[in-house]
Amino acid sequence: MALRPAKCVRDGNKVAWTRHSKRRPRRSYIKTMPHKELNQHRMGTESAEYGAVYHLAPKDQLILRDNAIEAARQSANKVLESKLPGAYYFIVRVYPHHIIRENKMVSGAGADRIQKGMRRAFGKPTDRAARLKKDQPLFTVYVHEGKAQESAVREAFRRARMKLSGSYSMIAG
Repeated sequence: MALRPAKCVRDGNKVAWTRHSKRRPRRSYIKTMPHKELNQHRMGTESAEYGAVYHLAPKDQLILRDNAIEAARQSANKVLESKLPGAYYFIVRVYPHHIIRENKMVSGAGADRIQKGMRRAFGKPTDRAARLKKDQPLFTVYVHEGKAQESAVREAFRRARMKLSGSYSMIAG
């Protein structure tokens, strides 16, 4: 089944839905956890010698699905690997704790006899997302100081922003 558009879940003012118990999953508020797309959080070479730090942060509060974060991570990491091989350290700073639920609708001939409409419409867990506050870092990149390194990070963040909903700013420091 296709994903719903990001505008359905992007609003950051919605109530968090994260209550899952590992010890008693049947008594838990959320019975099953959807698998997470985001598996790798640290890329590059970890070193204490990097002089510059850059963050990608949203300009307002929002909710981002894990597959969007994963797509942005892959595109940014690809740029950094090609332009700065072995001379960067890239960190994904958020984890998708928020559970997205969906009331699946049946479409097609005779669907009105099968579907119950909005009766018992709470929905089942389908996806995960990360809740971001304003100016909370989503990605952090450590590089050596220099114009070439900064331009590579700018390009990586530009490519990552294309995969994400909302508006973002690059923060140096």
